[in-house]
Amino acid sequence: MTDELVMGFDFGTTRIGVAVGHSLTGTATALTALGARDGSPDWEDVAKLVTEWQPARFVVGLPLNMDGTESEMSARARKFARRLNGRFHVPCETMDERLSSHEARELVEPNESVDAVAARLILESWFRSR
Repeated sequence: MTDELVMGFDFGTTRIGVAVGHSLTGTATALTALGARDGSPDWEDVAKLVTEWQPARFVVGLPLNMDGTESEMSARARKFARRLNGRFHVPCETMDERLSSHEARELVEPNESVDAVAARLILESWFRSR
């Protein structure tokens, strides 16, 4: 098995959490939360992170309803994933993120962003699912 650095995102309309992790260890680290305007981040901020970390893959949390159906936010997260792929030419996948923000609120440490912790949880769930 090869080790891949993967960048995960917790999509939101006002903040987008970012984390990175390694496929070999299945662990991730919360990085930051980027500000967003109606779901659109400052793409220069995203580009800086991509340049710094050089991820081999992106994983975007997919906010599904509790019954597993998609919502308007699901469509917006998918659009964000397509934009990531289109801008950076890095493979992008989505991962069910139900309850990740709720769990992140319970795990967040002082000086950590709930959104970045949620991105970490999404990424770690994705590693476990593979």
